[in-house]
Amino acid sequence: VALGSRGGPPTVAGRWSRLPDRDLDPTRRAAALGDLLLERHGVVTRGAVGAEGITGGFAGVYPVLAAMEERGAARRGYFVEGLGAAQFAVPGAVDRLRARAEPDGPGQRSGGPALVLAATDPANPYGAALPWPDRVVDAGDGEPATATGHRAGRKAGALVVLVDGELVLYVERGGRTILSFMDDSGALARSARALAGAVRSGALGAMSVERADGAAVRASPLHDALTEAGFRATPRGLRLRG
Repeated sequence: VALGSRGGPPTVAGRWSRLPDRDLDPTRRAAALGDLLLERHGVVTRGAVGAEGITGGFAGVYPVLAAMEERGAARRGYFVEGLGAAQFAVPGAVDRLRARAEPDGPGQRSGGPALVLAATDPANPYGAALPWPDRVVDAGDGEPATATGHRAGRKAGALVVLVDGELVLYVERGGRTILSFMDDSGALARSARALAGAVRSGALGAMSVERADGAAVRASPLHDALTEAGFRATPRGLRLRG
């Protein structure tokens, strides 16, 4: 129950503390921004900075990152193929990338966990450092075609499910529509289990899936994966409660 507060309405009751004054020094603010980007992304690329909507874009933070390289706080190199020559990373991120590149390294892809992330999460590289992949569907004549209709985007409320770093599912805000980017039954099953786990743990609310890849979910390959993960049939589609 909210209690009244002296000099204010009941809705402002609670614990309050004064924040420190905002640092207006441009040099310290730029350095803090560089640290934030490196800690948030691990490897900072032009696309990652663009997705942040930072004033001045990559050109604005490049001098800051270059200065951090000079003092040993960051490394500059071509760490990830296809993401531009100017990439900055923290040393730990470079070591992890090298481990994944080793044929017998501990980071070898071997059934890592499926991750459910907000589409806007910095940990989701798609739509930022990486472009959204095309969805390939059967055109009806046995030939593949690029899907049309709903498109993935870094939208508030939307979710992505990544398996071994690859995009498998995109869940529209509200969970009624899902897009799939892979037809591998194992990846779909792992993604469905991850979604179900997020619902059961309370990280997500109840989910009712009605459409998948532009058609009713009943006609989608996702139907079996979601059903096996615990979703139950309803007149409109498939539903799972927490």
